[in-house]
Amino acid sequence: MDHIQTNTSDEALVASIRLNMCDFFRYLGKFLPESSFENHKFVRWHTPLPHPWFNGVLATAVNDHDEGDNAFIEETIRYYRSRGVDVFTWWLEPPVTPSNWKQALSEHGFGFLDDTPGMAVDLQALDESPKTVDGLEVRVAADEESLRTWVKVFVQGYGLPPEWESPMHDLWLKLGPDLPMRNYLGYWHGEPVSNSTLFLGGGAAGIYCVATLREARGKGIGAALTLQPLLEARDMGYRIGVLQSSEMGFNVYKRMGFRHLCQIENFYMSLK
Repeated sequence: MDHIQTNTSDEALVASIRLNMCDFFRYLGKFLPESSFENHKFVRWHTPLPHPWFNGVLATAVNDHDEGDNAFIEETIRYYRSRGVDVFTWWLEPPVTPSNWKQALSEHGFGFLDDTPGMAVDLQALDESPKTVDGLEVRVAADEESLRTWVKVFVQGYGLPPEWESPMHDLWLKLGPDLPMRNYLGYWHGEPVSNSTLFLGGGAAGIYCVATLREARGKGIGAALTLQPLLEARDMGYRIGVLQSSEMGFNVYKRMGFRHLCQIENFYMSLK
């Protein structure tokens, strides 16, 4: 079982935000052994989804760089280019910081991003008012049919190309229905309109993939699909909830009690 973080200091919350993401990336690699790599310094994963976060590297060790690191960077660029990936990302597991990799990656043409807010909440201080939305039923998507519906809502909610549906469904099936990952569907008056994912890792309960169809927005449904997984995690003993916020969701999460504590930092390489 994940070691549950109970320290709610700002420093511990920031670490949990980052570590939950790192564990999620490791989880991706675990279920894609034919297209992942891990050693004492790096984790690398490749998925069929054309999104930078689903194709990337996690740097896990703080040490002086050597020629082996440069060789790995160059081999990784070749690896993703040979697989037709347009953009891949390079992440940092605490205590690794951007300064540890900035020079080496910049020399190879990587850019840097820190434009996504990292947020956390003490689960004992959650605002639970979004729990009740008239006509809403939240269900766990735990079989192939419900996961197909989950993917369709996600793709439509984010305005992604329909051709994402098949590879994402295949990937989510591989990731499995069991914890540490659990997927939720929101049915509003019987129709699937919203979704979310809970991932337990880094000592915290992470919320991912929150999407609501356009016609169902502004009714508190997205907040309810965020709240339900967090309440279940709290019942399991978790103390901290974490997420990376979209611009649309930022104020919703603040009203629920989330605090903006850091920016999500990563390097990226465009191969287009």
